[in-house]
Amino acid sequence: PTEGRKYHPGMEIVEVFDSPGKGRGLRATKEVWAGDVLFADPCFAAVVFDSLVAHVCHSCFRRQAKLQRCGQCRFAQYCDRTCQRAGWVEHKQECAAIKSYGKAPNENIRLAARIMWRLNKEGGVVSDMQLTTLDDLEDHLSDMPEMDLKELKVDVHNFLDFWPRTGKQHTVESISHIFGVINCNGFMVSDQKGLQAVGVGLFPNLCLVNHDCWPNCTVILNNGNHSTINTMYHTQKRIELRALGKISAGEELTVSYVDYLNLSEDRKQMLKQQYFFDCTCEHCTKKTKDDLKMAGAVVDGVPEEKVKEVTEYSVEMLKKMENARLEANYNEVVKICRECVEKQENVLADTHIYQLKMWSTLGEVLSYLQFFEEAATYARKMVDGYVKLYHPNNAQLGMTMMRAGVTHWQAGHIEVGHGMICKAYAVLMVTHGSTHPITKDLEAMRNQTEMELRMFKQNEYVYHSMREAALKNQPMKMMAEPVEEGVKGLFRKK
Repeated sequence: PTEGRKYHPGMEIVEVFDSPGKGRGLRATKEVWAGDVLFADPCFAAVVFDSLVAHVCHSCFRRQAKLQRCGQCRFAQYCDRTCQRAGWVEHKQECAAIKSYGKAPNENIRLAARIMWRLNKEGGVVSDMQLTTLDDLEDHLSDMPEMDLKELKVDVHNFLDFWPRTGKQHTVESISHIFGVINCNGFMVSDQKGLQAVGVGLFPNLCLVNHDCWPNCTVILNNGNHSTINTMYHTQKRIELRALGKISAGEELTVSYVDYLNLSEDRKQMLKQQYFFDCTCEHCTKKTKDDLKMAGAVVDGVPEEKVKEVTEYSVEMLKKMENARLEANYNEVVKICRECVEKQENVLADTHIYQLKMWSTLGEVLSYLQFFEEAATYARKMVDGYVKLYHPNNAQLGMTMMRAGVTHWQAGHIEVGHGMICKAYAVLMVTHGSTHPITKDLEAMRNQTEMELRMFKQNEYVYHSMREAALKNQPMKMMAEPVEEGVKGLFRKK
């Protein structure tokens, strides 16, 4: 049903309006259903994170083992000539500026410069679907804490050094405004598969969509297609605003800026710090599901004190685990997680967020170390917990189901694996749509597991011997090395 009604995702389905207590917002002008695209917003400008400049193509944002440097500035890196040609429009002036400055500045300055070059060349409106100009976006400079303002001033100062003398000169005010806008509206740009954040970009329409902790829409990045040699056929990087369920005409469209897995107090604090508003959504006001997220196990006679004690212990262990993870000491990560999980068992509920975090890491790292049987146990527990907490069409839930499905497949549990992959596919069809690379991957997996399941039911012995052969070729590898939490926050956190 989600892909059936084909219409151009133009601007006839949304309009800007004054949202009570929130400033400008967007609302639906007609009824939409789960998976419908309300708008596709092309990227105004985007850059790769400083930490990943040598690992990600500066044009298509794919992670690559081998990249080719730009011969002029020696900074920008590309998959091949095709990507380099496609990226030249955005890189041309940057290239000359890096050469004369002697080095590439930080990601904030690079993004601000790309925005300024584009503004100078094309003005503030670059597509017929754009609902706002960059001038009209909030910069929240007056709300920023002293420390952040200091950083911003340093960036502005360095920007002025980097900006070519021969180019159109800008006032400190106008540059500060752009930095302010980037600070609260810089959108996380993920790699091709949507599994890891690799850069930051600005999408003007998205800045108009207000927040709700239990939103009716989701945002997905589509990196476009850069595989054809002729760049004329490339589709551009864009985000899509997709409905998570039925939305009536006149209803405000919302997305969540923070992960719902956090407690309401923590979400409110994050929103206040990063976006300068007090969340008054129903889920924060009623503290919906907070009790589940901190609950004790449903076992007779677990005293509250014990739950509290194990919760505090978990916080300490999560810190230790993060440090081991940053050092890529995966055996240590497993050791810490196992110790913690043992203490949590029968004390914390299966929806307790610290237990879910431990299961999540344990499942991912064990899978990386190829202990698939054990990894599958934790992946399954995690899905069971997530289902009770997240919206049924939450992208994070879909991705978790997908990983769990693959892990079960790797462990040889074909029936559970196939079932999870099918469930994941149903969610991602709504959140990502049928043409997204990850949905296509998932469809291929679904077809493969379905075929294997038929074989398994006909003759288990033949199935297992064929499976051994298949595993030697490892056709289905999902995750490489465990990366820090996938793309959960919508906008880049400071």
